[in-house]
Amino acid sequence: MKPYYKAALKLSVEMLNHVSNNSNSCTLLLFVVRHYSRIQPPRPVSVKPVIRVSNNIARLDAPKEGPKPRQLLSLPPFPGHPLPAKSSNSGPGQRDYVTAVNWIKYYFKGTWGSVIESHFREGLVQMEGLVAADSYTRKETLMKSMRKIRPNEVMEHGARVHVPVSIAETRISKRYDAIPCGTLYPNADEIKYLQRLVIYKDSAIIVLNKPPKLPVKGSLPVHNSMDALAAAALSYDYDEGPKLVHRLDRETSGILLLGRTKDSASHLQWLFTNINNAKSSCKAWNDACEATYQRYWALVIGTPKEKEGVIHAPLSKVLLNDGKTERIILAHHSSVEPRQEAVTEYRVLGPKINGCSWVELRPLTYRKHQLRVHCAEALGTPIVGDYKYGWFVHSRWKQMPRIDIEPTTGKPYKLRRPEGLDVQKGSVLSKVPLLHLHCRELVLPNIAKFLQVLNNSSEELHSSLSQQPDVLRFVATMPSHMRISWNLMSSYLV
Repeated sequence: MKPYYKAALKLSVEMLNHVSNNSNSCTLLLFVVRHYSRIQPPRPVSVKPVIRVSNNIARLDAPKEGPKPRQLLSLPPFPGHPLPAKSSNSGPGQRDYVTAVNWIKYYFKGTWGSVIESHFREGLVQMEGLVAADSYTRKETLMKSMRKIRPNEVMEHGARVHVPVSIAETRISKRYDAIPCGTLYPNADEIKYLQRLVIYKDSAIIVLNKPPKLPVKGSLPVHNSMDALAAAALSYDYDEGPKLVHRLDRETSGILLLGRTKDSASHLQWLFTNINNAKSSCKAWNDACEATYQRYWALVIGTPKEKEGVIHAPLSKVLLNDGKTERIILAHHSSVEPRQEAVTEYRVLGPKINGCSWVELRPLTYRKHQLRVHCAEALGTPIVGDYKYGWFVHSRWKQMPRIDIEPTTGKPYKLRRPEGLDVQKGSVLSKVPLLHLHCRELVLPNIAKFLQVLNNSSEELHSSLSQQPDVLRFVATMPSHMRISWNLMSSYLV
């Protein structure tokens, strides 16, 4: 007799002697003993073997596993045609439209077109579709389904496209990003380094891809700030250096806008402060102001409860006990501190992997530390590397590979560490990660086109300027530590 049968029989005899006077208990006990006496290990899953041939030897083996489930990245709803800062390719009398491949190339500006087209050929690009619910449910409830699309499919307003995260993977340079030294007079190498950061330059503005750890506005102890270095290295053929239009935190990377003249800088500063004050009598300029927006990509600890939404949370500035350190907090209705309105749109890009999620943020107001406070306190998901507003969560966060469940397929993901990749460059797996907040996209009016109209020197646009676009769009690549984190988070093994 097997050991577990002996143990069950011995237990049944002891319990029968204890309750022999109670017939009801005995009946129930016999049922329980009968149940436990038939415990058996589960049957193995039968898999039909297949014939494999290797080295001219045929053998029966288990079939190969199917393709792994891919982590999908959600694009924002298609805004409709025309896209900001994109010219129309249709001729006179033809209907304007945007195809799926052009929409993805527009969103992932800077990505190789061959990479995007290969994802279409492999059938990896999908779109959400609405399928009518069953007759037993309400008519209002609709079920989302995914379907593969072709590159020439015409995009409709509000359509959502999902692509694998691998479409935005980039190669990581093994060189560390150099930071200019603390001097008011940069040398030739530092000037070349700063000029390589320039994304766009015209007669009115300069657009930079600011690296992390570089302060934007300097004071007496800080000499290597962006405004001082730009004045010394980015004046080009102008007598004065460019002026800052808006600011980014020291640890934040991404698009930084500079005005090359006082007029262009002042008009754009009004645009970022209050859009109503920046408007004029020119309708084209007003429409371009309405199209202005910024989009940030951030890696947050955890994931928001809702996949997308709008945060309406005013902010207040307080002093800590030392009397010197300032801290931005969510304003309370009963507080006496002055408050500023702050509004942020957010959207989760993909599933939760390794305890973190990629989130796209679009500020509708421009307050100090607005995105960091909204992520940490309003959403409860602080940004990775934000120790000022998310220290408590960072102290409890375990940076180790873990298994997460992909929501669409229900299959597990496990983070892997690719060989030969230095994750100690401030990435999500380093001991002390850097701030994972990047200003990725900026759309703003073409100030060089409207500058004469805004200065009231001319009521109509010059003929040479009328052919230029009304708005400009810029996309900046992520810094090295965020690209390492992106590649790590998009790689998985089951």
